[in-house]
Amino acid sequence: MNKNFRLQLTLIMIAFSIFISLVVALINQEKIRNKLFQEHELKLSMIEDNILSSLHSIDKAYMLFDKDMAEMMEDYSEELISLYKKNPDFEQWDFKRLNEKYKMDVYILNNQNVVTFSSVHDDIGLDFGACCVNFSKLLDQRRNEGKFSHDGMDISLNSGEIKKFSYIPTPDKKYIIELGVSLEDGEIFKHFNFLEVEKELEERFSMVESIKVYNSGGFILGSSKKEEEDLRNSLDKWETFRKALKTGKVKETEQEIDGKKITYHYVPYKAEEQRGYSTSRVVEIAYNKDELNKALNQSRKEFLIQFSVIFIAAIVISWIIARRVARPMYLAFHDLLTGLNNRAAFEELVKEHLDKKKGNLALMMIDLDNFKMVNDSLGHTEGDHILKAAAHEILISAGKDNHAARLGGDEFVVIFPDIGEEELKKSASMLIKRMQRLFRDISEKNQIDVSISVGIAMASGEDDVDSLYNKADRALYESKKKGKNQFNIYQMSS
Repeated sequence: MNKNFRLQLTLIMIAFSIFISLVVALINQEKIRNKLFQEHELKLSMIEDNILSSLHSIDKAYMLFDKDMAEMMEDYSEELISLYKKNPDFEQWDFKRLNEKYKMDVYILNNQNVVTFSSVHDDIGLDFGACCVNFSKLLDQRRNEGKFSHDGMDISLNSGEIKKFSYIPTPDKKYIIELGVSLEDGEIFKHFNFLEVEKELEERFSMVESIKVYNSGGFILGSSKKEEEDLRNSLDKWETFRKALKTGKVKETEQEIDGKKITYHYVPYKAEEQRGYSTSRVVEIAYNKDELNKALNQSRKEFLIQFSVIFIAAIVISWIIARRVARPMYLAFHDLLTGLNNRAAFEELVKEHLDKKKGNLALMMIDLDNFKMVNDSLGHTEGDHILKAAAHEILISAGKDNHAARLGGDEFVVIFPDIGEEELKKSASMLIKRMQRLFRDISEKNQIDVSISVGIAMASGEDDVDSLYNKADRALYESKKKGKNQFNIYQMSS
């Protein structure tokens, strides 16, 4: 059996096994990868839902239960307006005493929206026109409307304390009197403390670096680290925050901090009841992908291990199968003795070329003259040796573009897919001469005149395998009839 056939079969089976295994493994790897991403997104969505739910709960609670506080702030504001009418000189006001009386912080904003007087000394000089342009515009609007208004939960810019603020313009609209009351000590805030939810989520999920809630001005609710945590310190974060606030859609940006990639996930939020800018917020969830990347790397390692095992198994199994099936497969289309194509292969090849209807198909039939005398005189072993030698010469003469076959006994054929008649004659003549040299020693030593007779047939459009074979066979018969050791081309009159 041709060793190349076994090697080719083994390689084909290995390649096929690896291909199928690789496709299956890649599909499974992609499923695992998608599952890991889905789990990551699910965790992020869960974190997002938890913090938004806590904000919704506290806003709803204040909407339902802070009516008394709003009425109280309005009453105190009216009292301060009466005081202003009596004494418009704030220099003479005792803001400390007013704070103690109302248990609220008192602020005076001039027509530039700058805090000029306050019971909170650190807030004096706070310029809303510089830090909070949109809020400053809202203050101008409230000044012109000339009536009392109050916001929901908001932040004191300097202290970071969560408060409720109210506003009332003076009759001359030169000033706005602002009251602020802390919410952090109230029962509602204690019961619906979203800051505790933030802390709990940060501890529960290792992927979370931090969770922050910003008001519409970009200031963190519940933090006094104004400069350190100011969004404006990072252009990317600030722009992403503004896009989320403006579009009402989730936006993300990624930054590398100390060699670690952090994704900032901005989720816009609006309370059911809008109260100025205080109920429009953005939740920032800063998270890492360490856990996801670790799981993906582990998945890749497992994939490489699995594929390595599959690769080795495919080679071993393919080699075993090839050893078992290569010989039967080879013999199905090859002659055992000579290694040439057999009759089954010959018929398939002729049919294939006839169906293509391309080129000048020709069939050369070759028969060893007096071969029976070789077997009778020298034995079948020597006869087999002569058949192998003759097959080798025929294969060489046929060339790589043509097909040689042994049909049985001492009968051989060569299929020429595309050849002219003159070239065919030349090929037949050369083959006869090669055979004469091959058989010279046998003829001289054993007095057996071994030669070949050749019959050639050119295919026509009406031919099939049998008709073309019969034509070549009849031409071969003519060669033998005329004295052997020659070739004859089939003619219609043959």
